[in-house]
Amino acid sequence: MTTIAESETRNWLELPLDVTASILCRLGAIEILNSAQTVCSQWRNICKDPLMWRSIDMHNMGELWAMDYDLEKMCLHAVERSCGNLLDINVEYFCTDELLIHIAERSGHLKRLRLVSCYNISDEGLIEAASKLPFLEELELSYCSISKDALEAVGRCCPLLRSLKYNMQGCRRYHSGSDDEAVAIAQTMPKLSHLQLFGNQLTNEGLQAILSGCPCLESLDMRQCFNVNWGTNLEKACEHIKHLRRPDDSTLDYEFDAELHDNWSSDEDYPSGISDIDLMSDDYFEFSGASDLSDYDDEYLIFD
Repeated sequence: MTTIAESETRNWLELPLDVTASILCRLGAIEILNSAQTVCSQWRNICKDPLMWRSIDMHNMGELWAMDYDLEKMCLHAVERSCGNLLDINVEYFCTDELLIHIAERSGHLKRLRLVSCYNISDEGLIEAASKLPFLEELELSYCSISKDALEAVGRCCPLLRSLKYNMQGCRRYHSGSDDEAVAIAQTMPKLSHLQLFGNQLTNEGLQAILSGCPCLESLDMRQCFNVNWGTNLEKACEHIKHLRRPDDSTLDYEFDAELHDNWSSDEDYPSGISDIDLMSDDYFEFSGASDLSDYDDEYLIFD
């Protein structure tokens, strides 16, 4: 006779494959590569489906630096599994020029790219990657060391761009204002509808350039942009913007640390990421000391 406990036990392998895939999609890349795909052969096959990798989320990975994860190789592996179907990727802390260019080369239809605190990305790396991403619609470059030259290249290479987040640490007293990035945005990104410039050094002139060059703006976030002297004229100039955040507006809902620095210096040191990746390695990828995937037959585990 079947007991109540036995009748209430669910066999997860009996779920339809599409339902199982939907559940697994809600896991991050780390969980899929190190845990979910090792459960059974059925889950392993589902996790190798390219459609599982249309979106790759590797955010908040800063705390993993102290562990044995090779995040760059894990990200490379996830991108390879997408087989060109990748539409959305979020990378924090560890992205390098080599990884970014590799993502762009393998993901020509990418629409959303989010890079946060990726200090190992240079202007040159972003420029080369942008040249391979003509369908990019949303870009975030928060706390990255990127200049106006790279922003101009992004604007020229990504004509469909409609959302840009270009954030930095706010400061109470800047040595001087700078409108270089604002002018680059104004001159090359006319289709922007959403723009976030948290902590930028732009002045009233830079803001006016953006308002003139980006007539489709629906939302504009300028919190902690203290070189902008807000007043009646700017209020009137921005009255067509549906969602406006002014320099002194509250930062309680801002997702990053909004603590102000007392001074700004162009020579400020930033933490660096991990070492450059070796794309020519013949070794199997080992993602962590606790997860050795070399026992699996996976054509993407080796890069020529």
